[in-house]
Amino acid sequence: MERSRAEAYEFLSIALEMGEALLVCGAEVNRVEDTISRMGIAYGALEMNVFVITTSIVVTMELSDGNSITLTRRINSPGSTDFRRLARINNVSRHFCKDPMPLDILRSEYENANRPTTKPIRMYIGSALAAGAFAVFFGGNVWDGLIAALFGVLICFFQRELQPLSPNTIVYNITSSFVVGLGICLLARFIPVLNMDKIMIGDIMLLIPGVAMTNAIRDILVGDTMSGTMRVIESVMWAGAIAAGFIMAFWIVW
Repeated sequence: MERSRAEAYEFLSIALEMGEALLVCGAEVNRVEDTISRMGIAYGALEMNVFVITTSIVVTMELSDGNSITLTRRINSPGSTDFRRLARINNVSRHFCKDPMPLDILRSEYENANRPTTKPIRMYIGSALAAGAFAVFFGGNVWDGLIAALFGVLICFFQRELQPLSPNTIVYNITSSFVVGLGICLLARFIPVLNMDKIMIGDIMLLIPGVAMTNAIRDILVGDTMSGTMRVIESVMWAGAIAAGFIMAFWIVW
């Protein structure tokens, strides 16, 4: 079915938005490339040339009339891990590939899928449980777990409120880890029963870029060497910023 250039342009804009959302939610590079390519072919494109790295998406769609459309999307969001949202967006793309829908319905389905559904209270409870459980798991006592849980709530607050205001993830990681580390060190200095290292370990687990590093290795193994290398470098820098924040806090207090 032959599509007008305006329709094809609108479709490609939606596909780019979906690709950006997938990447920001934690999807691998090859998943984003494959999703956009399959959607384009299902829409009626003769050929789709998709190039994705962690900071940019470039797509050229060859139309049936011999013309082509190229769009580029700069990825400015630091990204996060939201597999529920990723799965919903992925389901929309699969449904479109199986039975292409009108563009207005596609956009509506995508916007519904991309809407956050996790309640903030669940995120705070999950952060507290994770931080407290890790602190106890690595040898801390009950008080260590409780204190780690309290700082886990603070980290979740920073992730929701501070991270969107930060110029980049490195600044956010240094700031949040320094504030949290300073609070832990002060409490441990005046309350001897607390194990500072165990509490820090529990809270660090909420900050380390584990999924980003895993995706980086996976990208390299499947042949996306450039994207994987960029993810590795980013992950190492983020982890280094976390370490720097806690070290500065330790030096100030002790």
